[in-house]
Amino acid sequence: MQKAIAAARTRINSNPPDILLASLPKSGTTWLKALAFATLNRATHSPSDAQHPLRHHNPHDCVGFLEMMVTQDDDEALLRSPRPRPLLVQTHVPYSLLPDAITAEGSRCRLVYVCRDPKDMLVSFWNFYLKEAATLAAAGCGGGWVGESAAAGLTKFEDVFELFCEGRYPGGPYWRNALEFWHESQRRPNEVLFLRYEDMLGDPVGNLKKLAAFMGCAFSEEEEEAGVVEQIVELCSLASLKSMDVNKNGSTVLAFRNVAYFRKGQVGDWKNYMTLDMAARLDKIVEEATRGSGLTFAGLVSHN
Repeated sequence: MQKAIAAARTRINSNPPDILLASLPKSGTTWLKALAFATLNRATHSPSDAQHPLRHHNPHDCVGFLEMMVTQDDDEALLRSPRPRPLLVQTHVPYSLLPDAITAEGSRCRLVYVCRDPKDMLVSFWNFYLKEAATLAAAGCGGGWVGESAAAGLTKFEDVFELFCEGRYPGGPYWRNALEFWHESQRRPNEVLFLRYEDMLGDPVGNLKKLAAFMGCAFSEEEEEAGVVEQIVELCSLASLKSMDVNKNGSTVLAFRNVAYFRKGQVGDWKNYMTLDMAARLDKIVEEATRGSGLTFAGLVSHN
């Protein structure tokens, strides 16, 4: 992962993406990829089309990873070759480590960040880890604890909870990663959009319209009247994606099994894994780290 980040910082200069989706793992990445891809490509692929790419490919194969783009043998040719516009990619890299061509003033790249209640995010990643531990370790995507878990026998959720509270997670400490993108969204609201997973679940249509407008492809009145927004929301819903044969079988280009990306997608599942004391402790860590920033998160537990 560190090698990929270093390569990205120095190589993605001549052909930066037009839209970069950013997140920490298990904070709504797969859903955001599906929504953004379907929205950008709706003129070519109607959401009702039986041959829509999302019906035959996992969202992670429809929208590539920035980190993967710079670790292939032919990465130089890939980055410099003409590609369809707008170019949409995704990353787990912290804002401070992104290539200058993406973050520099005047860059054409727009960034969309999605955050999630860290308690639910950790629970989701824990379940993903239980299914894909070997692949995560081989990819170096453990955030300082996946490989350690296998070596030290950290097989209990309580153990990884402690590591998470120390800031050890793929993409860096949760609070630092989210804060970096939050600050940029406040400083450059026309170039950085900050979304919350819980808000998207509560109002998927409204948030999809916001996403489309930000990406420069707002829905027309005719499209809204025809129900295109709702069709995309339905196509990209967890229930829809989870039911597709492609997501029940096979693996993504990252070698993770497609089925591992789809579990519950619910708000508050942390209650099945954490005590109230654990939840309050983690919330307090996040609150103290983000105090004064204006950044708030859903699902905070009172620890007074």
